[in-house]
Amino acid sequence: MWKERIVLDPEVLTGKPIVKGTRLAVEFVIDLLAQGWSREQILENYPGLTDQDIQACLAYASEVLHLQKIFPVGA
Repeated sequence: MWKERIVLDPEVLTGKPIVKGTRLAVEFVIDLLAQGWSREQILENYPGLTDQDIQACLAYASEVLHLQKIFPVGA
């Protein structure tokens, strides 16, 4: 689902994943949610976004975190 709404364009924000058709980075949207912003507040302040875009940001972040592998160094 997120693959239709999240793009990486080296010409926009140095290639960070953004919401298609905007200059809003996925990390920015996730940060707003982490700071306690509601979906309604985000949509009100960033009218170029849709609820589906916010959901796509969450899905993208979830997939990236699932792919991440962390190995402890030394003990």
